[in-house]
Amino acid sequence: MVDKKYCMSSYMAFRYIEDDSKDFYEGMEHCCIKPVPDEQRILVHTSDDIDREIEKQIKIFEGKKKGILLSGGMDSAIVASYLGGSHAYTFRFLGGEFQKEELARAEYYAKYYGLLLHYVDISWDTVALHLDAVMKAKNAPVHSIEPQILQAALQAKDDGVELMFVGESSDLIFGGMDQLLAKDWTFEEFMKRYIFTNPEDVLAESESMQYLFERYRKGSHIDFLSFMDDVFSIESSSSYFNAFAVADMPYYDPYAKLKMADELDLYRIRNGESKYLIRGLMAKKYPEISVPDKVTMPRPVDTYFADWGGPKRHEFRKDLDMKQFSGNQKWQMYCLERFLDLNEAE
Repeated sequence: MVDKKYCMSSYMAFRYIEDDSKDFYEGMEHCCIKPVPDEQRILVHTSDDIDREIEKQIKIFEGKKKGILLSGGMDSAIVASYLGGSHAYTFRFLGGEFQKEELARAEYYAKYYGLLLHYVDISWDTVALHLDAVMKAKNAPVHSIEPQILQAALQAKDDGVELMFVGESSDLIFGGMDQLLAKDWTFEEFMKRYIFTNPEDVLAESESMQYLFERYRKGSHIDFLSFMDDVFSIESSSSYFNAFAVADMPYYDPYAKLKMADELDLYRIRNGESKYLIRGLMAKKYPEISVPDKVTMPRPVDTYFADWGGPKRHEFRKDLDMKQFSGNQKWQMYCLERFLDLNEAE
């Protein structure tokens, strides 16, 4: 069913179209990725359990030419420890001037375990080059990481890599979303905190997305852990799935098959120990260095959109003050506008 107002509102709120039955245009069906079912996931109690189960998964692919998206964070650094001799791909932005410490850590990890490190140089021109392809494949506007993942996948493909590894699911599974886990939220607090861009703030006509939060309501509070398991997992994994599919490059996330056997220890997380099991494994794999703080996949959206004047299409409000929005929110507006232009011009 075509419901453009709903789709625009869902994308602004969640960065994906939550309802599979609704689409932007006739004949442009989107489909959300489904997480690994619980019955197919492996229960882990300790850091050593994670170590053993990741190693077992990677051994399945012996004989394939492997690559990895290697950042400066713990998750990909751990996966890299099982991939000695493989190719590693690290994003380098703005000629290496953006997040230099990330580059230095990735270089260290690659050298430590004997990976062949390649830089994936990303500029706005690179993003613009690949944006239309990932939007056409998804039949929707996309997350800002998708064009750069596509660039990395294409580069790996040119190098003869047959399978790429990522560490994308670790944050959600092992308690890395420390800001969202920081407290027991009331319903209204969590809804306001989670929404990426309030549709009412940017769209001339919008639709409330409260219905999705209502599924998880617990009186005046909310089951935020289940919400994140169900909703955030789809939003984040869809970006990787779509970008790698456009490149026709298979990828594998060994964390996605794992599940904590014990309840998440929110006390430890709220006292500075996010992803405590992963921290333990990181210390085992790299005993000579301190465990790095959690980092998201870098993308200099604040720089890209520093002087952007905002969207011009009629679907957006005319009174937008662009200084009130973050770089990520500006990306969403830009991407939505470009998607609408792209499809209404054809």
